[in-house]
Amino acid sequence: MNGAKLRERLDKGEAVTMFTPHHASSGLAVRLVELGADAIFVDCEHGTWSFEDVRVTAQAIRGAGGAAIVRPHSHERPVLIRYLNAGADGLMVPMVDTPEQARAIVDAVRYACPADSEKRLVIAMIETPKAIDDIDALLAVEGIDVFFIGPGDLSQNMGYPPAPPFGQPRPQAVMERVAYAVTKIREAGRVAGTLVTSDELPSLLEQGVRYFYIHSDPLLRVGLAGVKKLLAR
Repeated sequence: MNGAKLRERLDKGEAVTMFTPHHASSGLAVRLVELGADAIFVDCEHGTWSFEDVRVTAQAIRGAGGAAIVRPHSHERPVLIRYLNAGADGLMVPMVDTPEQARAIVDAVRYACPADSEKRLVIAMIETPKAIDDIDALLAVEGIDVFFIGPGDLSQNMGYPPAPPFGQPRPQAVMERVAYAVTKIREAGRVAGTLVTSDELPSLLEQGVRYFYIHSDPLLRVGLAGVKKLLAR
């Protein structure tokens, strides 16, 4: 599945799921697709993926029917171009605060892939109070497929820990800002995305979010806890 197919589904109002394997493992990435993930998050901002890892893993993910969405470590134009040329089906660029930054990302994608830029999904990560305050200007930028609210960095930028203790909700003040951003994105006719837990997903789906990033670790944690509980009987 390439970025164009994800975009087509989103344009129809369908929900798309993106899971992270947390490790530079093409085998695990493919397995997540086989189990139902639409896309795999290849995190080159916090992860250990090399350009060669991206190339090999993206090929494997597409072969399994999924899409490889890469988060680069910065907005640097040469970095964005290299990941696209390595085979990323889309870019999920962090800390997009201004329309100028958003337009530069779109331009880099079109420059790197002049023949098939439409096959690449472009995701702008909204992670600061400034970006949310100025969201109307960001939403006017054409070529961004998903406006993704990053609740972890938003929490830190609002003075909270990046993630609450396992099983507990995020601060209400953070979720109110997320809800505000989602409303603005949907009112502009654009696609909203965010990171969710299984507990948060139903509410955010009802609010209009259609691009869902889901960590695999909590699912493993719950599954392993269930096994341990059974063994302790």
